[in-house]
Amino acid sequence: MQRLLLFVLSGFLLSPSVWAFSSFKVKDIRTEGLQRISEGSVYNYLPVNIGDTLDEAGSVSAIQSLFKTGFFHDITLKKSGDTLIISVVERPSISDIEIEGNDDISTEQLTDALKHIGLEKGRIFNNALLEKIKLELQRQYFSQGKYGVRIKSSIEELERSRVNINIEINEGEVAKIKRITIVGNEVFDDETLTDQFNLSPPTFFSFFSNSDSYAQQKLRADLETLRSYYLDRGYINFNIDSSQVSITPEKEDIFISINISEGDKYTVGKVNFSGDLIVPEDELKELVLISPGDTFSRQMITESSARLSEHLGESGYAFANINPIPEVDETNKSVDLTFFIDPGKRVYVRKINITGNQKTNDEVLRREMRQMEGGWLSTQKVNRSRIRLQRLGFFDDVSVETPSVAGAADQVDLNFNVTERRSGNFIAGISYSGDSGILLNASISENNFLGTGKRVSTNIDKSAARTIYSFGYTDPYYTLDGVSRGVRMFSRKTDVGQVNIAGYTSNSYGGSVSYGFPLNEYDTARVELGVERTNVLTDENAAQSYRDFLDANGDEFDIFRLSTSWSHDTRNRAIFADEGGLLRLSAEAALPGSGLSFYKLSARQSQYLPLTESLTLFVKGEVGYGDRYGDTTALPFFENYYAGGGFSIRGFKANTLGPRDNEKDRALGGAFKAVGNIELIFPPPFVEEKSKSVRFSAFFDIGNVFPHYNDFDVDEMRHSAGISMIWYTPMAPLTFSWAKPLNDKPGDKIERFQFSFGTFF
Repeated sequence: MQRLLLFVLSGFLLSPSVWAFSSFKVKDIRTEGLQRISEGSVYNYLPVNIGDTLDEAGSVSAIQSLFKTGFFHDITLKKSGDTLIISVVERPSISDIEIEGNDDISTEQLTDALKHIGLEKGRIFNNALLEKIKLELQRQYFSQGKYGVRIKSSIEELERSRVNINIEINEGEVAKIKRITIVGNEVFDDETLTDQFNLSPPTFFSFFSNSDSYAQQKLRADLETLRSYYLDRGYINFNIDSSQVSITPEKEDIFISINISEGDKYTVGKVNFSGDLIVPEDELKELVLISPGDTFSRQMITESSARLSEHLGESGYAFANINPIPEVDETNKSVDLTFFIDPGKRVYVRKINITGNQKTNDEVLRREMRQMEGGWLSTQKVNRSRIRLQRLGFFDDVSVETPSVAGAADQVDLNFNVTERRSGNFIAGISYSGDSGILLNASISENNFLGTGKRVSTNIDKSAARTIYSFGYTDPYYTLDGVSRGVRMFSRKTDVGQVNIAGYTSNSYGGSVSYGFPLNEYDTARVELGVERTNVLTDENAAQSYRDFLDANGDEFDIFRLSTSWSHDTRNRAIFADEGGLLRLSAEAALPGSGLSFYKLSARQSQYLPLTESLTLFVKGEVGYGDRYGDTTALPFFENYYAGGGFSIRGFKANTLGPRDNEKDRALGGAFKAVGNIELIFPPPFVEEKSKSVRFSAFFDIGNVFPHYNDFDVDEMRHSAGISMIWYTPMAPLTFSWAKPLNDKPGDKIERFQFSFGTFF
């Protein structure tokens, strides 16, 4: 009885109350004070039903059950005859949470954090949450290095037992790192180790990188980088004993201290293989990047495991498990490695499914597949299939999944999903090129005609320098084994005096047919045979050498051109590649029987080298040479090479480099051209996701044109550096560049800012 009285007393002290009444049989139950909570909810939690006998102990139990719901601030039980009356005062619900003053952390991120402590719209509000709000938001800002943050919260009461929670935040400034100290390092000095960190005391570049702004996530990443640095250099017992972060009373400067134990350096002892060796051991050894006697390196072991797994994946063992097992010899300070190989079952592809191609025919995608249905799953072939789809230029994105087939442990389906981009357009308008000036154009082009993958284009372009009418058609799969065929017809009138070249005009028309022959997965040979009629006229700005050539060879020519090329293409996509390269060697000649006899040779190499997930190094070089043969006196001047402008050496005006007619102050062009470009490609600033349509770069250009390859002079090569942007708009590419010539000489034509819009011939 004493225990029951204490229990009843504790119920009263909690705030709910029970009007004193003797036990009675409940014939009816009513509620008072409900506004948002339904009567049904109260009855669900109430441990008393009609027909039950309610005494004091039952009353206390009923109050406690209702109080545990958290719905009510006060609960009173009353008796009216045989009716139990439950009178309640509801706790308010949260109508809205308003956060002001947050710039560095989004409102969505902060509200998600508050949900973890039970604070969100529609939930019951408890005054005890006010302090939790402050602590949770402080935790969010402290993790960003903002220790001076001030948070003020207030409650606004509304009708119908609701409240608004208003939170005002003064974020303050990010605490800056004053010093990073490493204690316990003997093998490597502080500078060597801290150079591996993203965090650092303030430097000249800190404004751009925020490396001096402390954040817990950054420190954890740097500690893991430090661990990897030692483990990749043989210190297998390396340990980070502790790390301390202290802040000045003003909450502005942070001092970081890291205590480490380096341990001894270990080398690699034996390298063995165990498990199910489905391929010869000698073949596996060639894939391992670490050998007996080498310094132990976790990175080399991880990469070796990946190479072994990839090799097995090429043979159909797509889910092979490679487990490197170390055995430490403390006496000799060495580690024996055993790569345990569990290939699993050889996996076969049941079906290849393609989704997302609303326009492009399935056949166009399937003919690019290197992984076949019914064959074993090869990771190499799957990846190559994905790259070939990307290189079509029809898709913004290509993804692939390999879900297992239900009930079959050795089968998967291959699911390709593509996101189509506009492959064709109609353009009628004005564009601009630094080479050609304002261009009035009307064009219809379709790179994926009727979803067949065939390319059709018709163009009418008119500028001060050129008037072009052209039609082109290409079938990339003219034969089933991938031989392509293209047809081109054109009419072109050119006034080169408008593009900084010694004055002449030419009228040409003709056509050509070309074939492409795939030699293997990466190599293609092409041959093109064309015929054109060209008429050349000089004007008052023409160089004397031009007039001499026409006097000796005539001014109207029928030229039969034979062009051949070989290309080796390993790029991962046609537009905005960031890996692989393209090497192209080409030769063309005016065949015997033409009005002129000449040939041209060229080589172009471009390579994309990924440095990080967001940075790519692009290197490009081009060399071209032409000369006469037979009775023709020289390489025709209208076949000369030119340099300068947005598509060769930026910062110099288009077509102005190389030999010049000093009397007319016009470029003459030359028979030999050498151009090189190096670019560091990076994504648009302040954009988190990698853009599929915009790309920035910092570049260095070098090159020039010479009368003959014997006249090549390194000292005459022009250099420039600057920044550029390419934006592939839905209509056409838009290119901007700003460059500073680094070694311009008297007479050079400078043009620092250059841009172009559209596709130019």
